[in-house]
Amino acid sequence: MSTRLANGGRLLNKAQPLEFTFNGKRLKGVEGDTLASALLANDQMLVGRSFKYHRPRGIVSSGSEEPNALVGLGEDARFEPNQRVTTTELFDGLTCASQNHWPSLEFDVGAINAKLSRFLPAGFYYKTFMFPRSFWKHVYEPIIRQSAGLGRAPRDRDQDSYEHFYAFFDVVVIGGGVAGLQAAKAAGEAGAKVLLMEQTPHWGGRAPVDGGTVDGQPVDKFVDEIVSKLETMENVTLRRRMMGAGVYDHGYVLGYERVKDHRPDSIGPRHRLWRIRAGQVVTATGAIERPICFSGNDVPGVMLASAVRDYAVDYGVSVGDRTVVVTNNDDAYRTAITLKNLGLEIPAIIDARAGGGGALAGEAIELGIRVENGKGIARVKGNKRVEAVEICVQAGEGAALETIKCDAVAMSGGWSPVVHLWSHCGGKLLWDDEKAMFRPDVDNAPTGAGGEGFVRCAGTAEGHLDLDDVLKSADAAGKAAAGATGHTPKRSKTPVGDNPREAGIEPVWLMPQGAGVKLRMKAWLDYQNDVKVSDVQLAAREGFESVEHAKRYTTLGMATDQGKLSNINGLAILSDALGQPIPQTGTTTFRPPYTPISLASIAGEARDETFQPLRKTPMHGWHAENGAYWEPVGAWRRPYCFPKPGESIEDAVQREVKATRDSLGLLDASTLGKIIVKGPDAGRFLDMLYTNMMSTLKPGRCRYGLMCNENGFLMDDGVVARLDEETFLCHTTTGGAESIHAHMEEWLQTEWWDWKVYTANVTEQFAQVAVVGPKARKVLEKLTDDDISAEALTFMGWTDVTFGAIRARVFRISFSGELSYEIAVPASQGRAFWDMVLQAGAEFGVTTYGTEALHIMRAEKGFIMIGDETDGTVIPQDLGLDWAISKKKTDFLGKRAQERRHMSDPTRWKLVGLETLDGATLPDGAYATAEGNNANGQRNVQGRVTSTYHSPTLGRGIAMGLVLNGPDRMGEVLEFPKVDGTVMRAKIVEPVFYDKDGEKQNV
Repeated sequence: MSTRLANGGRLLNKAQPLEFTFNGKRLKGVEGDTLASALLANDQMLVGRSFKYHRPRGIVSSGSEEPNALVGLGEDARFEPNQRVTTTELFDGLTCASQNHWPSLEFDVGAINAKLSRFLPAGFYYKTFMFPRSFWKHVYEPIIRQSAGLGRAPRDRDQDSYEHFYAFFDVVVIGGGVAGLQAAKAAGEAGAKVLLMEQTPHWGGRAPVDGGTVDGQPVDKFVDEIVSKLETMENVTLRRRMMGAGVYDHGYVLGYERVKDHRPDSIGPRHRLWRIRAGQVVTATGAIERPICFSGNDVPGVMLASAVRDYAVDYGVSVGDRTVVVTNNDDAYRTAITLKNLGLEIPAIIDARAGGGGALAGEAIELGIRVENGKGIARVKGNKRVEAVEICVQAGEGAALETIKCDAVAMSGGWSPVVHLWSHCGGKLLWDDEKAMFRPDVDNAPTGAGGEGFVRCAGTAEGHLDLDDVLKSADAAGKAAAGATGHTPKRSKTPVGDNPREAGIEPVWLMPQGAGVKLRMKAWLDYQNDVKVSDVQLAAREGFESVEHAKRYTTLGMATDQGKLSNINGLAILSDALGQPIPQTGTTTFRPPYTPISLASIAGEARDETFQPLRKTPMHGWHAENGAYWEPVGAWRRPYCFPKPGESIEDAVQREVKATRDSLGLLDASTLGKIIVKGPDAGRFLDMLYTNMMSTLKPGRCRYGLMCNENGFLMDDGVVARLDEETFLCHTTTGGAESIHAHMEEWLQTEWWDWKVYTANVTEQFAQVAVVGPKARKVLEKLTDDDISAEALTFMGWTDVTFGAIRARVFRISFSGELSYEIAVPASQGRAFWDMVLQAGAEFGVTTYGTEALHIMRAEKGFIMIGDETDGTVIPQDLGLDWAISKKKTDFLGKRAQERRHMSDPTRWKLVGLETLDGATLPDGAYATAEGNNANGQRNVQGRVTSTYHSPTLGRGIAMGLVLNGPDRMGEVLEFPKVDGTVMRAKIVEPVFYDKDGEKQNV
């Protein structure tokens, strides 16, 4: 049976029919329908089952606040669970299925839970599943897991694409109703760069449905004209189907655009996540109509009055032939008048206000509609759809005065401004007794870094319900936002709105006022989670007086709609149960996103090969062309070695070490972290970050430094170069570049926010090449006329050098123990410089080497490596690096932690070198055992291997390790059991195996 009206349907293109499938049944709709309007047009009132009691559920709203009508949308790779039918645009071939029932929607065995509701009150699971404890794993947990969730998770791989978009605007206006349109126009006319977003496919919000005039013309014509004006303004960007998901500190806004959900076979990304920086944010997000609590208010066919009006006007759909309207305010009369004018029956308007309504009520009476003042609904009759209502005296206890036959109920409990985005970053709320709503406290706006408010509200979102007030508020907000971003607002006339003045609302949260326990047990607050009025009252009796505690005890507002319909009613019921005013009870916390967003949109392009983009140095292509054997180092790929044809990996590494020690080696060191630290307080800042003193470093010099976290443990090391009086360049490990930069920023932003310091991660802006070996100076001298002699450029110094047309910065530092230079050039010239050195070094037998040769050479010199000699529990003193800890500084990160008794414990393991007696190589990570067994019956241990290699320079195995009292036990032999049961023996030696006096690196 179709319920499509002959009139109405302003958003439809009735000439374009569409077909879709619901639970395997083929149905028809038209272009412009939502899935909700199409289902209602096909008289599909039952659309799902509630979570807990599996009660029949129908559509209750027309927007994103919908708690009931969630379906599994699409099939296979396009399947998505829990999609709201009210926000899903109909397209030809759409397939969907209802959720949370078995074996079918019409007959669900889970409905037995409703019969047991007396035994399943709020919090029953906290009490029931505690005892006996032995039942939890094998009885309770399987049942709970089987029952959890509404829809099923997708199984097939998503084939659509998603993307992120970064944008910057002076003013971002969220909401495309009349308030948002006027605010965007006012800001745009001032010259501000404006973004206006609207989450639905249509501009104008509720105004075209509710009616009224603006400057004497119908409001829908005003909407068309202002949209046309905005479309011609080059500084204004308009986006529909885009939701303001969250507003964060520093003007950061998250926008969620559904690009092709309504046309899934088109080209492009399915969803786009906008990451926006805004100077000012205007929230023109409107308001949500509240339901009223009465027995049976969840029966399919009981809907918000505004939604009934929307379906009739926008989609030409009649929810019922006979609709009873129940209200505590004037707005619901609009629904009764609209339906009556469309030829539908309104048996009665049940108005809880004893004094009745205003002008709209008079208009309804003139149309012949029966109005009952001071009355309420005692009970809705029906199971899977409305059959009748019993009316009663609102001030009474629920005795039925009359039964009125009907097939729909349109309810209105007043309006709640959408304050979510205002509250996301700290906006405060005020309770308005006159309008019975929480509205933004504009005197306590969210503030930016400068202490100035950056979020403003406009229109109904600010608490204005009269059209004229809405337009004045929006115009002022748009102009103020533009002015706050440095633009001069135009002196323009504010549009004048006109709609009938409404009588005041009477706060009615429960019908009837004195409803008994049985009625309260059938009056629903949270439709999806089956939270009743009696559940909240029980929570109050059991001591859950905090609104947050009551929320978690009852699960009120924890459904997928996050309490958009239930929260205000719930906290009003809680306030009444506690005998305190609503403001004293307060609200729960509003958290982003405003409505759920797809996980795929959060990931964006990060999938498959772009899940973690492969980072490549400027010389990566050369490495690949010359047979590099790759090693993953974080997101980078670095050459492990360069094996020649017929050569094993091990042989290649050995050759590279020997060639570098004997003559000349070349290493791509571009991946090392490079962080600029600049400002008057830069030296002071680095003194706090590093264990040694950096502020005394002279320009042109370098210093090795250690960095500890606040717990005193070593987290990174590297060479710091002072570029000028206020500028330092900090080198970090490859894996530490991003984390160390984040570490710096965290301390600057949270502790030393008033220090004048700027940091920048410039790792990828420079290529860095290590030229290493006895012939290193000779090859560089071939390439430049600048003086790089031992006297001009001493060890741990740096200087600017020109190599042909390439300007470079040359650091004389060494991680190999050989004469070594690290040359930094712009990344765009990295490959050219690499090729230049290869050509010049040919006469010296230049050899490129990889990370393993680098590690062997540093181990031969006894240099530690973060991640090998450290594991998050090691301090500098364990590694014999006491010399790198300043005795002059009063403080640095980790200093106080290192003074704890555990840190100075003489039994801490210390760094030593290890030489096997037979020249073999120790296994990595092997433990040195000691006499006796521990409490677990295992052999005691007294040390472990941290780094181990076969040294081609020395012709034997070498290792470094942490050993109990190691430095005091030189020459002692330790035993290292192997997995196969054999034991290796190694002697404790100094950790420096090669060139102990450093003659080679200082040559």
